[in-house]
Amino acid sequence: MADPNRPVQQRRGGALKRTDFFAAMRANRRRTTVLCLLLILIGGVLGYIIGLTFEVFSTNDPEHSLARGLRLGSPAGLAAGAFLLVFGTGWTLIALFWGDRIVLGLAGAREVSEEDQPRLHNVVEEMAIAAGLPKPKIYVVETPALNAFATGLRPEKAAIGVTAGLLGALTREELQGVVAHEMGHIANDDIVYMTAVGVIVGMIVLIADIGLRSMRFVGRGRSSGGKGGTAAMVIMFVILLVVLIVAPIAAMMLQMAISREREYLADATSVKFTRNPIGLINALTKIGGSSERFTGAPRAIQHLFIANPFRKFKKTSGALLATHPAIELRIERLRDLG
Repeated sequence: MADPNRPVQQRRGGALKRTDFFAAMRANRRRTTVLCLLLILIGGVLGYIIGLTFEVFSTNDPEHSLARGLRLGSPAGLAAGAFLLVFGTGWTLIALFWGDRIVLGLAGAREVSEEDQPRLHNVVEEMAIAAGLPKPKIYVVETPALNAFATGLRPEKAAIGVTAGLLGALTREELQGVVAHEMGHIANDDIVYMTAVGVIVGMIVLIADIGLRSMRFVGRGRSSGGKGGTAAMVIMFVILLVVLIVAPIAAMMLQMAISREREYLADATSVKFTRNPIGLINALTKIGGSSERFTGAPRAIQHLFIANPFRKFKKTSGALLATHPAIELRIERLRDLG
C-alpha cells in the first residue's frame, strides 16, 4: 500500500476526469444547510427552555405552567425562543458585516503588495482566473507554522492569508494547491457559512454559560410553594441544567461537522481549479508533517484554516470532536477521486 505521507511524484488525469465535482458541491451544500438549520433550532430550543423556566419559577401554579410548557404552550418560552432567534440573526448579520476584518485582526495578518510577494500574488491571480473570481486581497501572517485561511463576505471583498512558514516550505505547485483550496472556500461561499455558524455557536455557548452561572439564583426569593409546585420546580431545574450543558456541546459538534464537510469540498474544488491533485497532496503532506503550531491563532477561528492550528487529527481521532478531517483521509480522497 502506498504511504500517504510520501509526496506524490506523478499521477495526473485518470480517475480525476470522471469525478463529478459539481455533484459533490451540491451534496455538501445540502448537508451544510441542514446543519445550519439544526444549529438555529438548538438556539430556539435553548431560548424556549429558558423562558419556560422563568415562567415556572415566577408563577403561583408551577405545576400547571410546567405541564403546559412541556406541550410547547408556554408564552414566555415561545417569546424567549423567538427573541433568541431574532437576536441571533441580528448578531450574525453584524458579525458578517465586520467578519473579515475581525478574522484578519485575530490572525495578526498584514496585507502584502506584489513587490513584497511576487510569487504569491502571481499564484493567487492564476487561481482567481481559474475560479472565475476577482483576485482576493493577500495577507501574510508572520509565524513559522504551515497554514492558510480565507475570509470575506463575498468574492469581491475576499482575502486569503498564508503564513510565512508556508511560503518558505512549499514549492510553486504546492502553493497553487493550497491557494486553490482557499479559492474553493470563496467560490463555494464557505467563508460566509462558517462565519455565520461560528457566530451562532458563539451565541449559544455564551447564553448557556450565562444560564449556568445564573442557576444558583434560580428559585431565590420564592419562599413558599406546595409539594406539587416544589416538584415542578425541581423537574424544570433539572431540564434546564441538562439543556444548558448539552446545547453548547451539540452546537460545537455541528460546527465541527460543517467544517469537516467544507474541507473535503474545498480539496475537491482545488483539484477542479488546478486540474492537478499532486500539488495539494504534497502540500497537505508537508502541513501534516510539520511540528510547528500557530500558537497566536485564537480558537474562535480555528475552523477557517486549511489545517487545525492547535492539534493534528488522526484517523483514530473522534470524528465528532474534530474541526478538520485527518490529513491522511484527505490525501486518500484526493488519490482516489473518481
